[in-house]
Amino acid sequence: MSMPGALPLSVIIPTYGRGEVMVDTVEQLLSQRPPVAEVIVVDQTRSHDPETLARMDRLQRAGAIRWLRRAEPSQPGALNLGLSCATQPYVLFLDDDIRVGAGFAAAHLAAFVDDSIWAVAGQVLQPGESPDDSWVHRPEVGPFADSAFRFRSARPTLVCNGMSGNLSVRTGRARAIGGFDENFLPPVSYRFDEDFCKRLVAAGGLIRFEPRASIDHLRAPSGGTRSLGSHLTSASPMHGIGDYYFALKRGISWGTARYILRRPFREVMTRFHASHPWWIPVKFLGELRALAGAIRVWRQGPRYLPPEPG
Repeated sequence: MSMPGALPLSVIIPTYGRGEVMVDTVEQLLSQRPPVAEVIVVDQTRSHDPETLARMDRLQRAGAIRWLRRAEPSQPGALNLGLSCATQPYVLFLDDDIRVGAGFAAAHLAAFVDDSIWAVAGQVLQPGESPDDSWVHRPEVGPFADSAFRFRSARPTLVCNGMSGNLSVRTGRARAIGGFDENFLPPVSYRFDEDFCKRLVAAGGLIRFEPRASIDHLRAPSGGTRSLGSHLTSASPMHGIGDYYFALKRGISWGTARYILRRPFREVMTRFHASHPWWIPVKFLGELRALAGAIRVWRQGPRYLPPEPG
């Protein structure tokens, strides 16, 4: 049950393979002022250490959280499960290894300044980063608009992109477009959140970037649903399939064709490959496998949440 005066917000935290840092994140969200109405943890971890289990069990028994379990790890799938179970008019998607201030959630809701704003993308500071007040966002158009947006920016603006580790959305709008596409396959569901944002904008909404809604992303060394070794030395298609699939979903055009054709070369134009050129054929093989996999998934059609009855 939500507390009196709570923000009308369902916080959704997918987690996989993390213990103490995940519970610390949850407890920070429970300490928000004003409090949030609902915290939903979508847990994809097979087994936790005893201390994590005890802390999570206490929170659930106290009614502080809803602790959902999901057997197959998938970031889009976990977010969709949380979205389908949310009871509040706004949802806030967060990573499970972050630090936030006490007024973080309130800053998200305050950025919904009128009905045209359907989503708010918050500031994301990676380890070692600080807010960047010098960078000025230039509005972009086209299928890849704002793909390189700097989420450490300190200047509010309208964007066409967002990171699911710090993104709030009007619940009804998110459900109306089918939530996240679960064809972005784990464990590297690359660009699934940008795809969601592009579809939200295409449906008529605006996304506001709000630097006051800031997180410090800890990038915990273990766990998470996006990791699969080093992409620099891998022939696995998992490192590129999401990017190719994202491009194919933007429609067949010279722009998308150019993006797809350039990607393999971008991936090997690194300092590592300059000093280790024998890994270049391996990387190219992975890129070809990723493109083939993306085409196969694209031809099957997206996997969205089913439409709500009525």
